[in-house]
Amino acid sequence: MNKTYKFNMPSVNLMGPGCLKEVGDEVLSLGLKKALIVTDKMLVKIGLIDKLTAVLDKSNIDYVVFDKTKPNPTVTNVEDGLDLFKKNNCDFIISFGGGSPHDCAKGIGIVAGNGGCIKDYEGVNKSKKSMIPLVAINTTAGTASEMTKFCIITDEDRHIKMAIVDNHTTPTISVNDPLLMLEKPASLTAATGMDALTHAIEAFVSTQATPITDACALMAIELICTHLNEAVNNGSNVDARDKMAYAQFLAGMAFNNASLGYVHAMAHQLGGFYDLPHGVCNAILLPHVQEYNSKVVPHRFVEIAKAMGEDIDNISNEEAAIKVIDSIKKLSKEIGIPSGLKELDAKEEDLTILSENALKDACGFTNPKQASLEEIIQVYKSAM
Repeated sequence: MNKTYKFNMPSVNLMGPGCLKEVGDEVLSLGLKKALIVTDKMLVKIGLIDKLTAVLDKSNIDYVVFDKTKPNPTVTNVEDGLDLFKKNNCDFIISFGGGSPHDCAKGIGIVAGNGGCIKDYEGVNKSKKSMIPLVAINTTAGTASEMTKFCIITDEDRHIKMAIVDNHTTPTISVNDPLLMLEKPASLTAATGMDALTHAIEAFVSTQATPITDACALMAIELICTHLNEAVNNGSNVDARDKMAYAQFLAGMAFNNASLGYVHAMAHQLGGFYDLPHGVCNAILLPHVQEYNSKVVPHRFVEIAKAMGEDIDNISNEEAAIKVIDSIKKLSKEIGIPSGLKELDAKEEDLTILSENALKDACGFTNPKQASLEEIIQVYKSAM
C-alpha cells in the first residue's frame, strides 16, 4: 500500500554569497516593524552583527539586541529574551548565529505566540498557535536550526536538554550567506560540519525516511565529505563555505521531515548534563550508534558509503556498513574531533542516568531499532 508524506520547511529561503542584503526587502514585504535580534556576545564583540544591523538600518527597520544566548541555550535565556521582546513592543524576531541563537529565538517565539513557559512545549507538536514571525540568519554550517522545526533548550533544573519538535517553530525565513561564515574557527567548522553529517545519516536510516528525504540526505553526505576538510583547513574559501551551507541545509530538509535517531538523543544528554558542544558529541557518538543500527538496516549503508566516496562494487551490505563507520572515524580524526567521550570528561558512573534520559528524548523515537537501557549504556561505553 502506498504511503502519503508531508514535507515541511520555511516558505522563503535565501541562499548564496551576499544574500543577507535581501533580508530588508523580505521583512518589509511581511509588514513587520521592530525586531528582537537574538544572538550571542561573541558575534557582537567581533562586529559580525554590524553586517545585519546595516541592512536593517538601510531599510528603516527598528530593532533591539538580545545577546545573552549561551552555547547551550537555557530556559532562563528564553525567559530573559521574551521579557525584552515584550518590553520593547517587538513584532518579530531575527536570530543571528548558529544553532544556539536560532533555538533560543524559537523558544522565545513559541512562548510569545502561545503563552505559558517553554517547558510546556517539550515533546512533539505541543503548541496550538504559530509562533511570532522569525527570520533565522545562519553564521555557521551545521545545525540547520535556521530551517527546521526542532528546538533544543537546556532545562537548568533537571540538567537535561529538552527536545521541542513542533511545526510551529519552523522559521518564516531562513538565510544562508556563506560570507557570514568566513574565518570561523576550524574547531567550530569541524563540529558543525559533523553535526550536519549526523543529521543526514540519521535521517537516511530513520524509520520515517522518504524518497525526498533520502535524496536530500545523500546529496548532503556527498557535499560534506567533499568540502568539509577544505572548509576546516581554509576558512576563507568561499566556495567550500557555500557548499557546506548547502549541505547542512539539505541535511536539515532531510531530518526536519524524517527526524533523527539515537545519536542526537544521546548527545542531548551529554550537552545538558556536562554543558558540552553538541556537534562534537554527535561526531563522537555517530560511528558507534551506526554500528548498532547497521545490524538492523545494513542495506541502507550501501548508498551512504557511495555518497561518502567509497568503492561499493561487489561488496556486501555488511561490508558497506564497515566502510561507512571507518570513513566517519577517519574524517573526524582528520578535522580534529576528539576520539572519545573521556576526552570531554564524561564519566562512566553517569551513563545510567544519561541513558535513561536518552530513551525519553523524542529524537530517538525514529531510530531504526528501539534499544533497551542496557544497549544504550553499551553504546555510550563504546564511545568512551
